[in-house]
Amino acid sequence: MNLQNKITITGLTDIGIVRGKNEDSIGFDSALGLVVLADGMGGHRGGEIASSMTVDSIIDNLQQRLPEIAPGEVDEASGFSLESICIQDAVVDANKLVYKAAEANPEHKGMGTTIVVLQFYNNSFSLAHIGDSRCYRLRSDRFEQITKDHSLLQELIDRGFYTPEEARNSMNKNLVTRALGIDPIVMPDIQEDIVLKNDLYLLCSDGLTDLVEDEDIYLTIKQFSANLEEAAKQLITKANQKGGKDNISVMLCRIDDDFSSRTGWFKKFVAWFDE
Repeated sequence: MNLQNKITITGLTDIGIVRGKNEDSIGFDSALGLVVLADGMGGHRGGEIASSMTVDSIIDNLQQRLPEIAPGEVDEASGFSLESICIQDAVVDANKLVYKAAEANPEHKGMGTTIVVLQFYNNSFSLAHIGDSRCYRLRSDRFEQITKDHSLLQELIDRGFYTPEEARNSMNKNLVTRALGIDPIVMPDIQEDIVLKNDLYLLCSDGLTDLVEDEDIYLTIKQFSANLEEAAKQLITKANQKGGKDNISVMLCRIDDDFSSRTGWFKKFVAWFDE
C-alpha cells in the first residue's frame, strides 16, 4: 500500500552552533511509511560516514524487502510481524557494513552511530532503535517517549542513582551503552503498536533533547501540529537558542488517514451484501 497520502512526514537536520560538521543523518520514504534517523560518533569524519552509511543502507534494504511482505504475516519464532523482522535484519546488516568499513580504515576505527527506524503499515508501526536518539508519540494530549535510551545515564536512573529530574543536570548524558558499528554484532530493541488518526511521532537526536525540555517539545509540536515543517524549524531554533552544542535532527510524522490493509477487502465485503 502506498502511504503517500496517509501520513505526512517531514525532517530537518542542523549543524547547531558549536560543532564544525554535522554527523547526524536522516532519510525517509513517504510511500513506504519509512523514517530513519542516525547520530554518528567517532574518528576523523567517522561519525558522519557511519550515520549516512547506516541511513542509506537501511532505506535501500527495506525498499527492496518491505514491498514483498504479505500484510498480516507474523514470524512464529518471535511473534513479531515480518515488517519488524525485516527492520531488525536491515539494522543488523547496516551494523556489519559500518563495522567492516571502520576495520578497513584506521582513521575511522571506532566510528559508530545511534539509529532509530520507524515503519508504518496496516494501521500499525514497527520501531527499532539503538543508542540515545529517541522516538516520542503525541496522542491527543498525551506526549510520551516510547524508546528507552541505551545510555549510562538511563542505567543509573533504572538503578535509582538518579531521578529523571536530576539526570538532566548530569555530566554523563552522552555516554551510550549500545551503538551501531562498534561491535561485529548488535541487536536493536524492537517495538510494535497500533496507530490512531492524528497521532504525531517525533524522531530526534540528543542535540534536541539534551537542551529542550520534553514539556517544551510537547507544547511546540501541539502548537504547530498542522504545519510539521514549521514545528521542526521551531524545535531546532529552540535548541540553538539554548546553546546549540550538538547537531540537531528532528523528524515528524502525522497520521492523516486509515491505512489498514483490510480496508479494501472490508469495503468489497460490505458492497457484496448491499447488492
